[in-house]
Amino acid sequence: MKKLAALMLSGLLLSACATTAPSHSTSSTLAGDASHPDAAKNWVRTELYFGVGVISDAGEEANAAANEKRWRDFLDREVTPRFPDGLSVFDVYGQWRTQAQNHVERLHSKVIMLLHADAQKQRADLDAIRAAWKKETGDLSVLRVTQPAEVSF
Repeated sequence: MKKLAALMLSGLLLSACATTAPSHSTSSTLAGDASHPDAAKNWVRTELYFGVGVISDAGEEANAAANEKRWRDFLDREVTPRFPDGLSVFDVYGQWRTQAQNHVERLHSKVIMLLHADAQKQRADLDAIRAAWKKETGDLSVLRVTQPAEVSF
């Protein structure tokens, strides 16, 4: 029994002296630059929702190409100059029913998702984009949703 205990103790002591080879795994966090920091503090995720065309049974395809061109022109003219470091655009559709209506309205929509510093300049740029779309289209609103975001590039 003493020999078995001595052998186990020797094994434990020897294993404590062993070293493992260094890991050669790569990090999922990259070193960044000013516009793509490795970690960003006080950043937010903002989504803007734009109506681009009513969904109807007739004439939907004829208007789709014109609506897409108008959208791309707007994106190039109003959004990209204010947020040149990048954004994402999603095609969605929305629906709603106001109290005065007895039917559901459906609308082809675009959502822009931006990750940006939570600063006055960016908030002003977002408001300018929303105002420009409402002026151009006559829409009453452009929904904005902003929430804190942990960002790492």
